[in-house]
Amino acid sequence: MKITDINTLVVNAQMRNWVFVKIETDTAGLYGWGEATMEWKTRAVVGCVEDFKPMLLGRDPTRIEFLWQIMYRHSFFRLGTIGTTAMAGIEQACWDILGKSLGLPVYKLLGGSVRDKVKMYTHLGGGEMKAVYETFDAEPLTERAAKILESGYRALKVVCVPYSQPLMGLAAVKHFAAIMGKLRDVVGNEVDLMVDFHGRTTTGQAIEYIRAIEDLHPFFCEEPVPPEQPDALLEVRRSVRVPIAAGERLATRWEFRRVCELQACHVLQPDLSHCGGLLEARKIASLGETYLMGIAPHNPNGPVANAVALHFDLATPNFLIQEDMLGDVPWRFDVVQTKLRSENGFWLPLDQPGLGVEIDEGEARKHPFEQEILEQMVFHPDGSVAEW
Repeated sequence: MKITDINTLVVNAQMRNWVFVKIETDTAGLYGWGEATMEWKTRAVVGCVEDFKPMLLGRDPTRIEFLWQIMYRHSFFRLGTIGTTAMAGIEQACWDILGKSLGLPVYKLLGGSVRDKVKMYTHLGGGEMKAVYETFDAEPLTERAAKILESGYRALKVVCVPYSQPLMGLAAVKHFAAIMGKLRDVVGNEVDLMVDFHGRTTTGQAIEYIRAIEDLHPFFCEEPVPPEQPDALLEVRRSVRVPIAAGERLATRWEFRRVCELQACHVLQPDLSHCGGLLEARKIASLGETYLMGIAPHNPNGPVANAVALHFDLATPNFLIQEDMLGDVPWRFDVVQTKLRSENGFWLPLDQPGLGVEIDEGEARKHPFEQEILEQMVFHPDGSVAEW
């Protein structure tokens, strides 16, 4: 079997452009889909897939590790997240081909299932950019939380940490704690509540915020400091009584290595569409397992990424909980055909060969590329640039 073509299909889903990768083979009717979605870097990722294409044409798509090594090592310059996102989309499509060629779902090729279903959580805000990232008042958050619980979720995440300068003072801390307190009152003690800090804070300010909500027992606090600061992350972890999660902006096991060696957090969050793909995420998970770390994959992406995450989660022993964003656009399941289904806040296994997703290319082309919303460009009151 040989790769005969590699193409991308970009679908605008309002808050982000989904980047689907299709690999075709010389076996009639056998092709695979992957997803290389990366916000605000759509054109760069698509170009990177094109750069990899001549390296891979004519090669066997089932030699997945071999192809990964070609893309990573023959690029010479070490790849950042744009490059590993392109690699991930290609690699996922190869897994889809391998599973289809053998008549097996991908999770069985990863060692088989270690659980019967996959616990999910979602954002307060769905696919609306401002609702997800810029809601700093309790009332709209509690209203959204009530609706999400009605839909069956028993875990949810909120991004209500203020855009923070190095230190913010008492008023900001009290306001944040009050919002979180009202949210906990609404969801009760049976619902897992996570807080995404989105790297908006410094070490000292993150510690202040987290200490103010410790008694609310968040399931975890995510990315309290920027991703390039594992030592700062460790200081936060040691200073608070809440589990800490991080990793959505890290790629490959080499970037996760220092976080694990320091034991700088409790939960790793590789994004399977950014970190280098399924196989690389498994290596990251194994590294984390060595240090008693759970795995909660980052995934605000499209429908192929959801299927990839499900297969990974089913086969990964230290998996904890899975992010999704099913509410982004109402036509999501017009573009993709899948038997993916959820029940009482859990995804159930897919047993179709490969990843279990097919793209309706005609429907997908009804939503062509558009420049993503640039609402992540935020500034402090004094005009300085904020971490969004």
